[in-house]
Parts: sequence; C-alpha cells; structure tokens
Amino acid sequence: MNSNTLTLADYGEFETAWCPGCGNFGILKALKEALLAAGLAPHQVLFVSGIGQAAKTPHYLKANVFNGLHGRALPVATGARLANPTMKVIVESGDGCMYGEGGNHFLSAIRRNINVTALVHDNQIYALTKGQASPTSQEGFVTKAQPHGVQASAFNPVAVAVAMKAGFVARCFSGLSDHLVGVLQRAFRHEGFALVDILQPCVSFNKINTFKWYKDRCAPLPTDYDPHDWHKAMDTAETWGDRIPVGVLFESNEPSYESHFPVCGKGPLGSQPVDLEALKRIMLAHA
Repeated sequence: MNSNTLTLADYGEFETAWCPGCGNFGILKALKEALLAAGLAPHQVLFVSGIGQAAKTPHYLKANVFNGLHGRALPVATGARLANPTMKVIVESGDGCMYGEGGNHFLSAIRRNINVTALVHDNQIYALTKGQASPTSQEGFVTKAQPHGVQASAFNPVAVAVAMKAGFVARCFSGLSDHLVGVLQRAFRHEGFALVDILQPCVSFNKINTFKWYKDRCAPLPTDYDPHDWHKAMDTAETWGDRIPVGVLFESNEPSYESHFPVCGKGPLGSQPVDLEALKRIMLAHA
C-alpha cells in the first residue's frame, strides 16, 4: 500500500462495545488520524494490548494485533520490536493494566528505552471489571470495592517517567482531539520509548473525573515550553488540580535499546541467514 494513497477508511470501521460518551471513541479517532498523517499503513504497524476497555482499541483497527495477558503488553512489544525493527510497535492499554498489573514492565521499558510507543487510556478507574479504583484514582475516591475511599496516594505516571528520564513523556486529554493527534505524531517519530498518558472520562463508573472536569482543567503547554528542561518537566508533571498542563512534558535523544545491537540494524531477524556452524559450536560448548 502506497502511503500517498492512504485514507482513514484503510484503518477500518467496526462496531465497538464501549459505552456512549466513553473517551475511548475520541482516542480511537485521533489515533487513526495520527497514523494517517504519519503515513503508517496498517501492515506497517503492530498493536499490542493487555486486558480492559482500552485494550480493545486495536480490535477496532485494521492492523497487526497481539492481544495478550493483563499487564503483559510491554514485554511482548519489546520482543516484537527486537525481532522486527522495521515494524512500528504501539502498546495500547488502560491505567490499571499498564500501571497496576504491568507496573514493573512499565519501569523496565523506560530503563531499556525500547523503541515502542505506549498509549495509556487513563480514566482513573478499572472500567471493564465494573469500577474498582486503579493506581491513578485520587485518594479518597469512593467505589463499590473501596466504600471508605481509596487509602493510598495516586500514582503519577508522567512524573515517574520524567524522574526516570524516559525518552518521551506526554500527557493528553481525549477531548482535545487536534492536540492529541499532534502529540501522537511526535510520539511515533521518537526513536526510543514514548509514553502518552491520555486522560479520558469513564461515563459509567467515574462520576468525578468527567469530560467537563477534564475540559475545565486541561490546558495545552505554551508554545515556548522547552521539553528538554528536565527540572521544568518535573514541575510540570507534578502539576495537578485546578490546572492540568497537557502536551509533551519531556523529551531526550538517548539511543534506543535496539540501537546497541548491530543485528537489529539488518532488518527483521526472520529474514537474516542463520549461521548453523556458529549455532552448533554454541550448543556443543554448553553440552
């Protein structure tokens, strides 16, 4: 498929299982537009997801898809990227899947700086399993599973990522569509691990962080903001309350994980010749 002939229709249209008004619709729309603007055809992209409403997003796209276990999307994506460095690998899941069950994988992906884009649909709740608190739920948040309110401070994924000097860290809002499309394009271009934490309403189970709640608070970063200033990025990542800055908070140009391995520069591993004599020597040496 020629990238010049790509249209939104090439990414497909599917009936979804999301509730009307869910922020996932806006994210899916922006994602398609960003893929189109980046010239990424369906066969050039691999989506890896875990479990949850957000993780269903790749089901509603024409592309290569691997739907795995809860919280285990990032290690699968890492293996896929190393096996085929020519494939654009995008991880897509929710705040519970990525920061809860997958929390340690999240930290490892940042440390390795693997060339993978992680899109996290952050609605501050577990929606698929009917409304338990997630790692990003605010302290005091009341749910059926936490009737006395959440008794732990909220996990701040962008602050953690900036503190660890991740290659690319962004926070967005599903209701600012054009802004989200622009940030996704930048994330796709980044060489290394890119995190885009996307705030979105859950109309069924989160009656606090509604579309209006986010809209009244989310404000794009000023045009003169410097994402290479780590100290400023830390302050910005910690800003949460009446004002929530959205955009690319931090970006660095550290070499990606796979750039350290010459074999990854030769294309997909499956298309490279196998040195059977070298394999034989290795096997015999460990016999």
